[in-house]
Amino acid sequence: MIKVGLENISEYMHLFEGKRVGLITNPTGVDDHFRSTIDILSEKVNLVALFSPEHGIRGNVQAGVELEPYVDEKTKAYVYSLYGKTRRPTKEMLDILDVLFFDIQDVGTRYYTYLYTMAYAMSACAEYNKHFVVLDRPNPVDGIHVEGNILNLDYRSFVGYYPILQRYGLTIGELAMLFNEEYGIKCQLDIVKMQGWTRKMDFLATGRHFVQPSPNIPTLETMYHYLATCLFEGTNMSEGRGTTKPFSLIGAPWLKAEEVIEALNAYNLKGVAFRSQYFTPMFSKHQGILCHGIELYLIDKDLYEPVYTGYVLLDVIRHMHKEFEILNPYSGGRAPFISLLTGDRFASEDGLTLEEIKKKLKQDKAAFTKIKERYHIYELWHKSIDHWRENWTTVDVWYRRGRYHWSCHSSD
Repeated sequence: MIKVGLENISEYMHLFEGKRVGLITNPTGVDDHFRSTIDILSEKVNLVALFSPEHGIRGNVQAGVELEPYVDEKTKAYVYSLYGKTRRPTKEMLDILDVLFFDIQDVGTRYYTYLYTMAYAMSACAEYNKHFVVLDRPNPVDGIHVEGNILNLDYRSFVGYYPILQRYGLTIGELAMLFNEEYGIKCQLDIVKMQGWTRKMDFLATGRHFVQPSPNIPTLETMYHYLATCLFEGTNMSEGRGTTKPFSLIGAPWLKAEEVIEALNAYNLKGVAFRSQYFTPMFSKHQGILCHGIELYLIDKDLYEPVYTGYVLLDVIRHMHKEFEILNPYSGGRAPFISLLTGDRFASEDGLTLEEIKKKLKQDKAAFTKIKERYHIYELWHKSIDHWRENWTTVDVWYRRGRYHWSCHSSD
């Protein structure tokens, strides 16, 4: 089992001893015994303030809901929201701090607002001369695979602010380093590293307990499908919110699911399967209305290309249904929400064809991979596996149907 940054802080005491400490966290900030980062740090340091991303520090707030400052019942510390009107810590918030810690498990996806909570906080720390420390955690969809298109800065928002791919293949600490150096934040940054994590590991391979990163990411499999189906948040289709399988289900009352699945199968999409499914959302789009939908199943995580799968789903459905709509921009918005999610105008009526999108994904993957590799902290394999290489030609690991499989080939 790996050790996350939180479990290694005893080796980094110099970062917070004698200092006033602030903490950005949520329910994923726990050790392997489910002790929260809040409780652990409050015993070791002078913890003076807490900062909440979307969904709150206790995970008790649904997506998109704004919070006013309040007092945390357990610690009696003030909690400042970094979602809604104030997404960047103010001078007044930071004046009482010397160092600001960040401990949140992300999902390895550009759409996730926690990334920009971190980036905005880093920017504020740079401006007001505060130290920023990331307690590193795994990329739950592994640190090897990257996929997507680089965000066009004309479409930057709180679901995509920097020119990275949808699936970026970095830990949250590595991503902080990339943001800091490539995009000019230049804050005083330290990473409390993990022990035992390697790039080939997804979350299941870490052996750690899964804690939901947000209310609508209930399972490990959901994190893969989120890369594909989050696009449907910007349409008049349900992305499965209000069901027990958000982002693994999409649908609408008018969807011709069987015909869509037949069309999808012609694309021979790898690592994923589709099933026709009925569902009735209890809240969000189509609340209380029976929807005909499509359920996604993860078959092989190493073959699955969820971003491209999402673009194929979108293209097939929109061309088969006159009822399909792209939602208008939010009040005051300059672009439809789906364009903010795609990071470009791919979803517009005069956007790219699927072939053009596929070519763009390939080009952007190559370009971004060169950048991301500069910020790798962790190796592909454990160093302890080096001795295997002296006696075995290859050691293969793959995942299928919920299990890891090992294959060793002798050099004899």
